[in-house]
Amino acid sequence: MKKFEKIKNDLNKKEAVIAVMGLGYVGLPLAISFAEAGFQVIGFDPSESKVTLVNQGQSDIMDITSERLSTLIVKEQLVATTDSKSLAKADAIIICVPTPLTKSYEPDISYIVNAVDMIRANMTPNTVVVLESTTYPGTSKELLYAPIEKDGWKLDEDFYVCYSPERVDPGNKTYQTENTPKVLGGMTPISMQVGTALYEQVIDHVVPVASTEVAEMSKLLENTFRSINIAFINEMSLLCEKLDIDVWETIEASSTKPFGFMRFNPGPGIGGHCIPLDPIYLSWKAKEVNFFSRFIELAQETNHQMPEHVVHKAMKTLNGIQKALSGSRVLLLGMAYKENIDDLRESPSISVYENLVKAGASVDFCDPLATRYRDYNGVTRETIPLDYNRFASYDLVIMLTCHDLFDKEQILANSSLILDTKNVMSPFGSSKVTRFGGGPAVDVEKSLTVQ
Repeated sequence: MKKFEKIKNDLNKKEAVIAVMGLGYVGLPLAISFAEAGFQVIGFDPSESKVTLVNQGQSDIMDITSERLSTLIVKEQLVATTDSKSLAKADAIIICVPTPLTKSYEPDISYIVNAVDMIRANMTPNTVVVLESTTYPGTSKELLYAPIEKDGWKLDEDFYVCYSPERVDPGNKTYQTENTPKVLGGMTPISMQVGTALYEQVIDHVVPVASTEVAEMSKLLENTFRSINIAFINEMSLLCEKLDIDVWETIEASSTKPFGFMRFNPGPGIGGHCIPLDPIYLSWKAKEVNFFSRFIELAQETNHQMPEHVVHKAMKTLNGIQKALSGSRVLLLGMAYKENIDDLRESPSISVYENLVKAGASVDFCDPLATRYRDYNGVTRETIPLDYNRFASYDLVIMLTCHDLFDKEQILANSSLILDTKNVMSPFGSSKVTRFGGGPAVDVEKSLTVQ
């Protein structure tokens, strides 16, 4: 039996050991999926506190219940460790480490390099190595294949290399690890066969592509598409404010077209790990071949200015009642980057908070899900309790992320003035509410009703 046939056979029989490097939003759900499918899974993470938490059966990921995790820990189907030597036991190693940006907005690939160095130090024959971390086209070839091949291992005989971009959407109740189609690119057709055999054990639909570069590019294309369209609708929102046209009603009207239109909503900015960062990875790579993407740069500029627009809008809203922003008490509702999650990565709410403080406002926030964060100066900021009676003590309440647990009627009843960046208060048609996007806060159906 050829080596690659053996590992495919071991995967199909669930006799292979799977290692997942990085137990965050991507790695932990993936590790659990393989463990629930019957594989022995090693979860590697350099954080001792993370490993301790996982081995105690406690999940710090909202989409993963502690009950689900603890069942696998008790059965010893999943074991977390900080010991990189445990990678020597793995037949398949999946890298799910962070890929942030440096202070100069260039890709920080140090986490991938460190992960590959650990793999190289503990490599055993016939191992498949897959990268899931978001990165630029060419990373799998440059940072996985080349260093391992340099050590004397032969591709498709001693090891196999694939890239499969993560598509995690925190808080999504419909699409999770198993039922989200999985794009997969292999360094060679044989690597692709092995990678497909790996992911078919836990993913309903594996989507093979011609190369690792296509797979790498596909992730950047997906999120750059979103970034550009969000920037466009944010710019239209700013324009509608100038023209005093209701952007929300305009979007509703456009959305009735059954073809050729895709709805995007304006807001206080973009957040999460992917949409703010992925376009920069693509733009950086493009510059290597002397290609400059004006769309990407303009979208980044537009989206990044939205938190500043929130502050400007807050200032104008307070001026309407003869108050200055400096010295006013402001409460932010929702710090997570989107509704019903606790994820603060790249959240525009943090920029809003910091910019309001710089403008002289006294700022608190209320978010029962994302309860604390570390500000730009390293100071830990914590939420106030969700007590609607306290809202009246603030000069302005700004709705940034409207979790389902927020009672909008209570917010309206107990707030003296509201700036609504998500158009969630419009059904109430209250004069207390100032919205993004122009036009008064009215309920269209009510306004058309003959009295």
